[in-house]
Amino acid sequence: MSDTPDAVKATRPERQGQGRPNSGGQAHPLARFLVRRILLAVLMAWGITLVTFVLTNLVPGDPVAANLGQRALGDPAIVAQWRAEHGLDKPLWQQYALHLQGLLQGDLGTSQQSHRPVSQDLAEFVPATLELAGAAILVSLVLGVAFGVVAALRRDRLADHTLRLLSLIGISVPTFWLALLAFYVFFYRLQLTPGSGRVDAALGSAPAVTGLQTADALLAGRWDIFTSAVGHLITPALVLALYTIGLLTRFTRSAVLEVLGQDYVRAARAKGLPGRVILFRYVLRSALVPIITVAGLAFGSLLSGTVLVEAIFAWPGIGQYAYKSATTLDLPAVMGVGLVVGVVYLVINLIVDVLYGVIDPRVRLQ
Repeated sequence: MSDTPDAVKATRPERQGQGRPNSGGQAHPLARFLVRRILLAVLMAWGITLVTFVLTNLVPGDPVAANLGQRALGDPAIVAQWRAEHGLDKPLWQQYALHLQGLLQGDLGTSQQSHRPVSQDLAEFVPATLELAGAAILVSLVLGVAFGVVAALRRDRLADHTLRLLSLIGISVPTFWLALLAFYVFFYRLQLTPGSGRVDAALGSAPAVTGLQTADALLAGRWDIFTSAVGHLITPALVLALYTIGLLTRFTRSAVLEVLGQDYVRAARAKGLPGRVILFRYVLRSALVPIITVAGLAFGSLLSGTVLVEAIFAWPGIGQYAYKSATTLDLPAVMGVGLVVGVVYLVINLIVDVLYGVIDPRVRLQ
């Protein structure tokens, strides 16, 4: 009995010492989580530059012929001068080294069509696509998650069957066909929506601050331009959002149904908690991880898949720029577009990973 206090005293510092390193090691798990993800993103960004450069140079076709024309090809001096000006007379590894050096200095090269820096062209076209894709993903999140929750709560009822059918239609209908149909019906026949472009030509545009017509109009206090920009944005954004709404509806329904069958949800019901509290505090929070994953991938797909929709609605975005650059073999512009889309995917994945760690702390420790 006399040895017990001494044993307790002897073991107490060890326990305290064991507890402190654990608490200190877990003091900033999210910071370590972010550092790992950022380092991985940098490595993947380098991989994107390499893959984009290789694939662009493997595309069949002669950029000299696409830019100079057949008549100029008959003069070897002109061809040699053009290739030397654009660095095409060097080996591929030297071209890539120069390309990577320019990227590190913020230089994406010069477009062979517009004769402007590619970064300047992208700064003009990327905000338009971001505005369109951002509006589409916002609508998709609100409607898709709401429809999925309703379908899960009304499982095997009329509302569930109706929403599942509509989501299947949204996933199955080709986006370009829906864009043509919407433009013909709502603009040409019914004249309910404005025509092509981002804003009415008679109104001009607000001073460029962010590049987003709606945001710049609000910052300038031009409500007429804001109303026109929103009107032009509605139809193409809804067309782009239809597929994502169907996708999010189905994923949300599955995720919510899986969480509803968990023991802690049954325990919450047994304790008499209100259904609204159970839904928002327990069910939706647990179901957010797969929903966020799908939403992040969907936004990247929207950003890179707006080519046909932008062409139909004459939306001056990165899709139009990429199409024109590809048809003319404008290699610096094509590589610039590929790099921007790849970086956007990386940023979205990083944001999704951070949200994982915020929503589910277990992700930080794995």
